[in-house]
Amino acid sequence: MFLPMELKQFLRAATKRERAEVAAVCNNSVPYLYQLAGGHRRASVLLAMQIEVMTRRVAERCNGRLRMVPRESLVKHPEVFVIEREVQAVECDTSQ
Repeated sequence: MFLPMELKQFLRAATKRERAEVAAVCNNSVPYLYQLAGGHRRASVLLAMQIEVMTRRVAERCNGRLRMVPRESLVKHPEVFVIEREVQAVECDTSQ
């Protein structure tokens, strides 16, 4: 399990190729990721989820140099993810 990392820290520690890989998979540019990291923009829920998944994949390959960026840190209203987790937990309980 990876401990979370802020996007600003991730971008600072990542190589140029790693930053470009995250941006490409998220259909954005590296400068836009820097805008998100600096707080000048906020990510949509979908973009935040894509960034979390991609940063986790990159972090798994870097031998501990990087960690995943949690999606909650990228959106204006992080409580949407708490509600989502509660719904998933209820669905799991009812399916058993």
